[in-house]
Amino acid sequence: MVTAIAPFILFQNVMDMYVETLHSHKIAMSFVQFALLATLGESIGLRITQGVYNRTGFGILPRALVWGCIGVVIKTAFTIFAVGTPGFVGNYVYSLPEKVMAGPFCVPKLIAAFSISVAMNLMFAPLFMTLHKITDIHILKNGGTLKGFFQPIDFAGILKEIDWSVMWNFVFKKTLVFFWIPAHTITFLLPPQFQILFAAMLGIVLGVLLGVANRKPVQKPVVAVV
Repeated sequence: MVTAIAPFILFQNVMDMYVETLHSHKIAMSFVQFALLATLGESIGLRITQGVYNRTGFGILPRALVWGCIGVVIKTAFTIFAVGTPGFVGNYVYSLPEKVMAGPFCVPKLIAAFSISVAMNLMFAPLFMTLHKITDIHILKNGGTLKGFFQPIDFAGILKEIDWSVMWNFVFKKTLVFFWIPAHTITFLLPPQFQILFAAMLGIVLGVLLGVANRKPVQKPVVAVV
């Protein structure tokens, strides 16, 4: 992550180019950043558990395609929750200044950022993580090929294969509460031009955490992965 962000800190022209491209192509940039960085995270997770960054049937290209689409969905979720949550909190829970997220750091802004993160991670993230797991199993079942990826997904069959004990006890109860809510609180405190980049880099961590969570050290490839 440090290597990825260093050029933006050290070279103003790189930052200016990034911001300009981001403003001009918000959706495309979300797709590209998540496709590259989160797929890298999954490869690192595979390296940790199985000793290689890629293997036959792993499906680097289909995974990148899925992550790119996830990036677009996350960008959409960020926009919806960043606008809706402060409005709800301000009206029903805690009085917040108007346009608090656009102002400097203060306690109300911290409360708003934390509220956005809690709402997004409790209402959106579990469904997103489950759907992502389904696509990963689908990729492995079809040999990791792009052609296989576009075969119809057996949602009912795959749902029966998911290790719900791991999903609930580790993915939902631990990573959401102890990592993602704090991490996304920081994300929403950052200036808008840094939020997408930071969220995409968190995709590296997401790929590692969710990959390691469901890849057990067995002699044959595990089917149920995230």
